[in-house]
Amino acid sequence: MHDMRTIAEDSRLLLKKAEKDGIETVWDRFEAQQPSCGYCEMGLSCRICVMGPCRIDPFGEGPQKGVCGADADIIVARNLCRMIAAGAASHSDHGRDLVEVLEAVSEGRAPGYSIRDEQKLKHLAIEYGIAIEGKQILKIAGELAYAMQEDFGTRKKELTFVKRAPAKRQEIWKKIGITPRGIDRETSEMMHRTHMGVDNGWLSLLLQGMRNALSDGWGGAMIASEVSDILYGTPMPVQTSANVGVLKADHVNIVVHGHNPVVSEMILLACQTTELVDLAKQKGAKGINLAGVCCTGNELLMRHGVAMAGNHLTTELVLATGAVEMMIVDYQCIMPAIASVAACYHTKMISTSDKAHFPGMVHREFHPDNAKVLAIELIKEAIENFECRGNVYIPTEPVASIGGCSVEAILKVLGGTPTPFIDAIKAGLIRGAVGIVGCNNPRIRQDYGHVTLTKRLIENDILVIDTGCVAVATAKAGLKMPESVKYAGAGLAKVCTQLGVPPVFHIGSCVDNVRILVLLSALANTLGVDISDLPVAGAAPEWYSEKAVAIGVYFVASGVYTVLGPMPPITGSMNVVNLLTQGLNDVVGATFAVEPDPEKAAVLIRRHIEGKRQKLGLDSMTI
Repeated sequence: MHDMRTIAEDSRLLLKKAEKDGIETVWDRFEAQQPSCGYCEMGLSCRICVMGPCRIDPFGEGPQKGVCGADADIIVARNLCRMIAAGAASHSDHGRDLVEVLEAVSEGRAPGYSIRDEQKLKHLAIEYGIAIEGKQILKIAGELAYAMQEDFGTRKKELTFVKRAPAKRQEIWKKIGITPRGIDRETSEMMHRTHMGVDNGWLSLLLQGMRNALSDGWGGAMIASEVSDILYGTPMPVQTSANVGVLKADHVNIVVHGHNPVVSEMILLACQTTELVDLAKQKGAKGINLAGVCCTGNELLMRHGVAMAGNHLTTELVLATGAVEMMIVDYQCIMPAIASVAACYHTKMISTSDKAHFPGMVHREFHPDNAKVLAIELIKEAIENFECRGNVYIPTEPVASIGGCSVEAILKVLGGTPTPFIDAIKAGLIRGAVGIVGCNNPRIRQDYGHVTLTKRLIENDILVIDTGCVAVATAKAGLKMPESVKYAGAGLAKVCTQLGVPPVFHIGSCVDNVRILVLLSALANTLGVDISDLPVAGAAPEWYSEKAVAIGVYFVASGVYTVLGPMPPITGSMNVVNLLTQGLNDVVGATFAVEPDPEKAAVLIRRHIEGKRQKLGLDSMTI
């Protein structure tokens, strides 16, 4: 049974322990929910007002309209658009939090935080039209924070970073009226349109859905990624490791979980202080070991090499080791069940965000002015908890990995320009590139979709760039070291060997999907084409969240063919299905495909890439 839930050795072994310990996991709760509601799976249930809830009978024997008269097309489109709005709000609000920290740093109200990448700060200030000559760094930081906050408003005609997209792509957005204006504006308008009695055109709803998603991809999430670099440093390749074996039986183990580095960066600094390390030794430990799960872990990995204990579905199992003194969470992808798992061991659970409270957790709120002091207090408490440990079970050894491939890092490897990469594509050594992103989902065997798709692509000379939970999965599978070229085709292996890089690039957390957009724009601009002309694709083999919906939509709207594993809740409307899988090609030059089998998904992507190569006049390849 455990083999059917996950391909990861550490997860399989810890599932057995959890079962022995009487721990309920996400897989148990998933099975308890079966069978799922068919109306919900097809997007045919509506709870927007209390004249309902309503549902449409997919077989035509029951109701075909809700109480208000909304049909299947309207209900499915509204539900999908509300998912986009929630996902865009999540990543964009993350960006706002970081801009507020940048503002606090500029005003001297954030002890412990600083400007780590002054060059990027200056570059972005110029991009925002801010004069920097003769100004102090903190002055520039304050003006940039103000300008970025303006992007969240409603008075602009387009977001600043829209200009990063190729000119042809900008013209497409302008022509169909989906150029994102304000980050908050597009989400607010999307929620307004989906209110009962407002927009009842399924097509116009979906167009605003694309605009809303673009406001995240080329707005909030892009701001989050860029400001993180300013505050914490632009990532460069770093040696690290992954799987639950990164926990240490003889150390105080602290795990950070969530997405926002505002908290985890301060926790890292506290863990490195001499006084706290000495205190840990006084309590019988050899030191303090900080590990990550999910994207806040990826943020620390990218910049500091902090090891990853696991991805989304591993979070409960990490606690089942009995080796974690404290788990500190911020927000997003944090299951409210994990505190009940921690209660079965000695682990202290701490929530830190004013936006995210969880049952069974002690709430200790972090803000820029108190983060440094509060982080030290929490690490002291974690050290004191070391003596309360019971039995410890760490079943595996960690797997070595390399992370930290920002756009700047990739261009540095290539000599400062994308030309060598383009030359390798033209020569057929690299057939194309694919960004694999997204989460874990108990509907799919953990990491199977991620690892299988990655292996099939790189063995066919297709470079893979990944983020988030995928990045952890491929690291655990041993695909992120230079010697991993043994899994790659001859052409890709040759290029990677020459550059000394693995065939799979870890480009960051889920907000860092926007780095892929920046990289694709650089390639398209160098070639003088649109993003939709490139031999590239996107994939989300195990996605589950509303954030993933927004990400997928902004990739397709940017011209990237994107293959999903789980089917979105849209099958109740063939109009919506046909638009997203076929019709969008005539609108934005890209579509979605849905293929839960990663073997078949790899074939779809290879065919797409070879088709793009042919249109660009490059050689072809029989599949």
